[in-house]
Amino acid sequence: MRTKSATSLILAATAATVISGLTAAPALARAASPGAIGGGDPYFPRQGNGGYNVGHYDLRIAYTPSTHQLSGVATIRARATQALSRFDLDLRRNLHVRSVTVNGHRASFRQPKSLVQELVVTPAHALHDGHVFTVRVSYGGTAKHVTDPDGSLDGWIITKDGAFVASEPQGSPTWFPVNDIPRDKATYAVTVTVPQGLAAISNGAYLGRHTAAGRTTWRWRLDKPVSSYLVTATIGKFDVRQGRTPAGVPYFIAVDPTVKAQADPVLKQLPAIVDFYSRQFGKYPFGQAGAIVDNAPFVGYALETATRPLFDRAPSIETLSHELAHQWFGDDVTLRQWRDIWLNEGFAEWSSWRWDGHRGATTTRQHLANLLAIPASNKSEWLPPPANPGSADKIFSGSVYDRGAGALETLRETVGGPTFLKILRGWVRTHAYRTGTVAQFRAYAQLVAHRDLSHLFFEWLDKNGKPSA
Repeated sequence: MRTKSATSLILAATAATVISGLTAAPALARAASPGAIGGGDPYFPRQGNGGYNVGHYDLRIAYTPSTHQLSGVATIRARATQALSRFDLDLRRNLHVRSVTVNGHRASFRQPKSLVQELVVTPAHALHDGHVFTVRVSYGGTAKHVTDPDGSLDGWIITKDGAFVASEPQGSPTWFPVNDIPRDKATYAVTVTVPQGLAAISNGAYLGRHTAAGRTTWRWRLDKPVSSYLVTATIGKFDVRQGRTPAGVPYFIAVDPTVKAQADPVLKQLPAIVDFYSRQFGKYPFGQAGAIVDNAPFVGYALETATRPLFDRAPSIETLSHELAHQWFGDDVTLRQWRDIWLNEGFAEWSSWRWDGHRGATTTRQHLANLLAIPASNKSEWLPPPANPGSADKIFSGSVYDRGAGALETLRETVGGPTFLKILRGWVRTHAYRTGTVAQFRAYAQLVAHRDLSHLFFEWLDKNGKPSA
């Protein structure tokens, strides 16, 4: 999760699919109903939608930094989870929709002002429950970010040479139509066209670039499913390099040349960190690793964008190791609702402690001792409880990170190192490319450890104040 500063795969519908989706028997017409507006997350009630799950996004974006004009064509493959008379996508209203088709047939659509970010789509005919359908949306407008409840910039954040695209927790609809709820994971193909001389860095495999008529198109493909907030299309002037870790994981690193001298000494440790975590937590979950380092310190945070974490400045070793750990904890296994943020942030923070000890600095045990030396009167360190931040403006509170990491180190010292790593590896393996909840992790840890851990979890995750040592 974020740390404070801290090709085409479009699948055209077959004739059979089109017939399936567009032949609406009278019984279907009577049974079909609209998909829900909102995905049910209490912290972000407008986020996500109901009635379908997305399998793949093909995003073709063009951006001109001098005018801030963004245009795109999104082709989305989804499966209906009910008989649908209409459905919504999330898209901010500054991006005006030009046309929508469903299975190649023109659909009607609206962007109601009262609904803020809802693109309401009514296909020509109702969709069967279980039907796989393809939606194509053409859109464009002046790019804008959103501001999160805690005051942070989110989404398509304009920089002096391009855009810093960091979409946690609600920024994805600032640049593409999406079912923007963490549990609806999908694969992505991202193609971005920018003025010649600029780079456009996204997730997954780099498929190449070509230049014509003064503009360069960059192509990327991510073939493992991730949540929408983990996708980026960061644009700017970047020096790029590729390589492999000693264990063979390919990486692609892009660095703004103005911060390269500060960033490179830390980035040189990236291959070793990826391989170390792979030994600790299990095989690296994606086909590629890397980093994007921009010069945009006004953003104020880094983000674990899938395969290639995004940094607003030259990162410290602590920030780099934290964001890389998220590839397992947050990107592979993702929170189900935003109140479960501890599963992302506490785990990544503890992992950075682990790397710190491995490199001969502060051990995890000493990190915990240092944390416990902070008095209970320091409310910002201990509140809110990690398992229940309480509201959207508190999900990135320091206690979620530090107290969250302390919970895991206390667990490690209680059950022993081998059992603790067995818990972490098993958690990743059993929830791979899916989501989890804090309650599920508690139950799983107790199952693996063969002991009652309820008091430990209450003290560290639920208690309204400093845990008892």
